[in-house]
Amino acid sequence: MCNVTPVKAAFEVSLNQRILSTMDRRTVAAHPWHDLEIGPEAPAVFNCVIEIGKGSKVKYELDKKSGLIKVDRILYSSVVYPHNYGFIPRTLCEDEDPIDVLVIMQEPVLPGSFLRARAIGLMPMIDQGEKDDKIIAVCADDPEYRHFKDIKELPPHRLAEIRRFFEDYKKNENKEVAVNDFLGHEAAIEAIGHSMNLYASYIVESLRQSLSHSSRY
Repeated sequence: MCNVTPVKAAFEVSLNQRILSTMDRRTVAAHPWHDLEIGPEAPAVFNCVIEIGKGSKVKYELDKKSGLIKVDRILYSSVVYPHNYGFIPRTLCEDEDPIDVLVIMQEPVLPGSFLRARAIGLMPMIDQGEKDDKIIAVCADDPEYRHFKDIKELPPHRLAEIRRFFEDYKKNENKEVAVNDFLGHEAAIEAIGHSMNLYASYIVESLRQSLSHSSRY
């Protein structure tokens, strides 16, 4: 989930890959949030990890502690996810989760897979009183969708389908969700850039605290 309001694209924090090099040398299993690089073209084109495949009623999500994909619940309503859904690695929102992304493409993708996606829009959403914005993207390697650059290029029915799913999928759980008007690709890029900055700041501060703690001993 994400609590992000688009801001001016000012990516002040440049996260040197050497800062994360210790992660790459770990002997434990790779963590999809922290170990998968976001990609050299981010925030416009980025890697993302799919948690839920298109057409699924199973709500999978990342277990942040282990890095595994776990079953959170089965949807209470008869709706299914209209497109592949997941998160963008090495991003962070104010709710301490990576930023969410809905990826439009021809085929469902297995949970735990990652792919390249292009940001085309932002869906502002309020989930139980809290902001939970979603990035809308297309698969950058799907010949049917990779040419889309902005959400306004999608058929109106496709947008209505996405909106209806998120408005309805929690109704039988007595949870209220409100979806606001879709925003274009610039808003999406700004939101991703903001979440990249938050993640970079978080990593730098975590390393600073770790080094400070180590120096005491």
